[in-house]
Amino acid sequence: MNVLLLALSYLFGATPTSYWVGRAFHGIDLREHGSGNLGATNTFRVMGWKWAVPVMVVDVSKGFVPVWFFPGLGGGGSAWPMAFGAAAIVGHMFSLWVGFKGGKGVATSAGVFLALAPWAVLAGLGVWLVVLFTTRMVAVGSIAAAASLPFLVASLPPGASPGLVAFTAALGAFVIWAHRSNIRRILKGEENRFGRGRKNEAPGG
Repeated sequence: MNVLLLALSYLFGATPTSYWVGRAFHGIDLREHGSGNLGATNTFRVMGWKWAVPVMVVDVSKGFVPVWFFPGLGGGGSAWPMAFGAAAIVGHMFSLWVGFKGGKGVATSAGVFLALAPWAVLAGLGVWLVVLFTTRMVAVGSIAAAASLPFLVASLPPGASPGLVAFTAALGAFVIWAHRSNIRRILKGEENRFGRGRKNEAPGG
């Protein structure tokens, strides 16, 4: 049963929210506009905040739902919620419905940890906001939040197992890897900044 739920977690995460919104309401393929990324940031850049907000909410839910609900259906050890969460994030980043493309996993990862370690997620959101409004770059905020999350999970209540801390560190590294193109642009001084005309960015990705 858990193997089936693992596959379902991937399919749940693979739902290409922003792609479907772009197709259904704007007649565009979001992969061909803006950054080409299928996440809330590019949705905001191309279609505006009224579309980016619901996309972000759904993308967060894609991580939260499998972690919160699926363990009760399948049973098993404490590693399964993390496995379901990882599958959802991989689905979001490499969706089979759109040629194994997707977002960068930030919103879906937030949903996973909203179920696993909610206080750490809230603190991570604080890190993201501080860095975002200091640098005005969403990618830098996302990288900082991903890097800080393992420490936040380890230090904040209700207390985390070594397995959860290791999972958080691995996931943080994965999210940072997904931002490698942003890192190259940051080093070149070419990264888009929040609040600059058509190059605006928004939460998620």
